Formats: sequence, structure tokens, C-alpha cells
Amino acid sequence: MSNAPQTPTAAQGIVIEEPLLFELGSPGRKGYSLSQSPHPGTEINHLLPPDEIREEIEGMPELSELDVVRHFTRLSQWNFSVDANFYPLGSCTMKYNPKLNEDMVRLSGFAEHHPHTPETKSQGSLQLMFELQEFLKEISGMDHVTLQPAAGAQGEMTGILLIHAYLLSKGNPRKKILMPDSAHGTNPASSALCGYHVVQIPSNDQGLIDPAQIDRLMDEDTAAIMLTNPNTLGMFEQDILKITEIVHKRGGLVYGDGANLNALMGITRIGDMGIDLLHFNLHKTFSTPHGGGGPGAGPVGAKKIFEPFLPTPVIEKFEGGFRINRDRPQSIGKVKNFFGNFGMLVRAYTYIRSLGPGGIRRISEMAVLNANYIKAELKDHFHLPYPGPSLHEVVFNDREQLKSDVKTTDIAKTLIDFGYHPPTIYFPLIVKGALMIEPTESESKETLDQFIATMKTIAGLARSEPGEFARRPLKSKVSRPDEAAAARKPKLRWTTS
Repeated sequence: MSNAPQTPTAAQGIVIEEPLLFELGSPGRKGYSLSQSPHPGTEINHLLPPDEIREEIEGMPELSELDVVRHFTRLSQWNFSVDANFYPLGSCTMKYNPKLNEDMVRLSGFAEHHPHTPETKSQGSLQLMFELQEFLKEISGMDHVTLQPAAGAQGEMTGILLIHAYLLSKGNPRKKILMPDSAHGTNPASSALCGYHVVQIPSNDQGLIDPAQIDRLMDEDTAAIMLTNPNTLGMFEQDILKITEIVHKRGGLVYGDGANLNALMGITRIGDMGIDLLHFNLHKTFSTPHGGGGPGAGPVGAKKIFEPFLPTPVIEKFEGGFRINRDRPQSIGKVKNFFGNFGMLVRAYTYIRSLGPGGIRRISEMAVLNANYIKAELKDHFHLPYPGPSLHEVVFNDREQLKSDVKTTDIAKTLIDFGYHPPTIYFPLIVKGALMIEPTESESKETLDQFIATMKTIAGLARSEPGEFARRPLKSKVSRPDEAAAARKPKLRWTTS
């Protein structure tokens, strides 16, 4: 271990323990003070209406301001974040979130803009959303965009609802949706939620979709194919034009999962490949924050045939400015309150405006370069199950390390000791023991070199000290939890026992 590369975030020195808020404080302690009541001695039920008075909550902690601040500050120090170090999560596109985006979303005109403000007083926000739609249309090659969906998965559901509405207007919504076996898990879930039967398409030995399979499966009961391009192996579907042509000739539609748009934007346009619908992951491609349960944003781009069915309301530009059109008799309805999560839209708009067309293209070029640099440096140390050309991400597996009984999970856990968040593991499902790495354009060569050196060190340790892997990570607060038991019977307090 003495020759292992050093990383600035590996646990060293002090590690602060923190109990639950319910285990802190003491009776009577408060984190606030109120001015003297003008009616001293008067009971609160004589000052406020009964429905405005909250009942006492038994067992609530009683804390000072300092108790609360220290508690949440300590918890924040347990977090791994993109501001702290490299996130190599494949498919997730965990890129850096520029602080300029945060500055703009905190401008009082945006941050304090109530969604019920009249249109005449909302022109700035309406203009921003309208222009963001126009930017996304240009980047994707789509004719229309709705900003409402709150995440990529809700964008998928919105897209499938649009497909259903359009086909129903033609007299037959059809029954099935085709889907590659490497699809994101939300793809079949979204289709099933909308009442469709999912038909799986097996990948060929190159990890791609074979047009002959589409030709065989596409029939008059098939509503659409749902695919990702580049796919979840990070490879471009080279027969995409053949695939979309087959589907369209049989009266079907093509839905594009936009998870991997970071590989293409500014270079080519998904809409020019025959894709009819596409969702954008603003948290992946356009640098709005990930995680924490939201809020997210998953706008949907659509070709003109879907315009009557788009979620209501829509923003329109006219001579006097911008207006909200709610007169949408064929709309699938509202999929999110107001216009979605507005703060995410401001961040994405800022990102696009700050980069411009040339910067957008440069993002994709650098993302592809970084992924291929990692691939070239690690291909002799980890097995490449699909060695074809990679774009923005690369998928290895644990075949070589299994010779020493070291599994993908062991590699991922060991990376924690070196200060790295593990990459995506065991996905896509068509790769046994997958290690899916996506560096994004954010990372410098120095960061990638450090990560590459760490991965090479782990490959070496798998040969020389395989027995040690079962104990790792050693420097984290918890080493090897029973993950199934943790999900089914969570313990809310961490202990050393």
C-alpha cells in the first residue's frame, strides 16, 4: 500500500460522530426568541383561529440554534459531493455544477417569483423558459419542447403518454413497445405504467441493436421503440437510421432516452436521426444538481405531430411579449405543477448561455476524449467485454480479477479507501460484473491520471493481496453493511458495535 497513489479526500485523522437530533438537546431549550406579546398571559387559542394552531408533537427535540447548525454541518461533512472529488458514475453524467448557475437562480427576481404572479408581471421568467425551450429544440433537432416534467423518468412517462395520445387520435393506440435489453430500468417501467407491454430486444455480439431484430418484431400492434443513443455501453447505434426507418414504415414511433446526450450535443442532433420524442436530463447534461430526491427537471422534445397533445399550459411568444396558453383541448394534461421546477430551468439556461454553441460542442468533444483516455489506460488491467468504439463512457468488468476471487463489489468498495466514489456497478445488466465509468468533460487530465493510477493499483492488489478485499473499505464510517438487511430493516443510528 505504500506505493498507492494518494488522494486528498481519503479519510485521514478526525472522523466526527453525530447522534440523531432526537438524541440531542434538553427540555426547554429553544433556537428562537419572540418579542413580548401585546397581550401577556392570554392563551394562544384566544389569539389565533383554531385551525391555525398546531398541536404539540410528542417527542420533538428541543434544541438551540448552535445545536442545529453543528448537527447539519457535521452531517454535511459525511457527504461525498462533486465539489469534493471525482464522481466516475457511468450513465449518470455527474459533472461539476458551476457556481454561476447558483448565483443566477438566487437573483431575487427568480428566487422570490411566486408561480401565481400574473403574466404581465412574469415576463422575465416566461422569456427565460421560452428561450430555454428554443435552445433545447436547436440542440436536439426537435420541433417543440415542454419543460414540465420533474425528472428523466417523468419525461419518459410524458413521452409515452404523447405516443398513446397521438396513436389514439389515429384510431389505434397499439399495445407493445420494443426495448433493448441494455435499457435504463425506468424505460420499461414508464412503458408499463402507461399500459404498454414491453418486448425486449437482445443486443448483438457488438452490444448494439440489430436492425434485423427490429424488422422481425415490428408489427401493427407495436406503438414504438424506446432506445438510448449512444447506448448504455457508451457505444453509438450505428444502424440508427435503418432502425427508425423500419419503425416508421410500420406506423410506429421512436422514443429517445436522452441520458447520454452529453456525447453528442453540438456535434449531431438526435432529431435528425429519426427520433420522434426525446427527454433531456438537465441534471446530467446541463449541470443542474443531482440527488437529494430532487427537485429535478426532465424536459421533453417532440416532433410537430405531437404539438396538439403537449402538456398544458404552453408558453407562447407574441408581439407584446410572452403569454400562457391553457386552451389545449387535445393535451395529455398537466404533468407537473406550474411549469416544473423553475430553479432547475434557470440553472440550465445559465449554463447554455454561458457556453454558447461552440462551448456546447466542446463539452461533448472533451467528454468523449476523457472516456477514451481512461479506456486506453485501463484496457490492459480490466476486461473490456465490448471493445468497440466508445463515446462518453466505457464499461469494463471483473473477469480478470475474478481469477483471484475479487469481484466488482470488492473493487468498488476499495475505491472508497482511496477517496473515490465507486463507478456504476453491475449495469448495464447485459455485462456480468460491469464497471461503468463516465468522467464527463469536467475532469482535468491530472484528476484522470490520479484515478487511473488508483485503478491500476487496485488491479495489482487483486493479484498480490486478494484476501484483503473482503475487509474493505477500512477508512469509511461503515465498512461492509448487509445491504439487503439495510434496505429491509434500516437502523437510523450508526454505532461501532
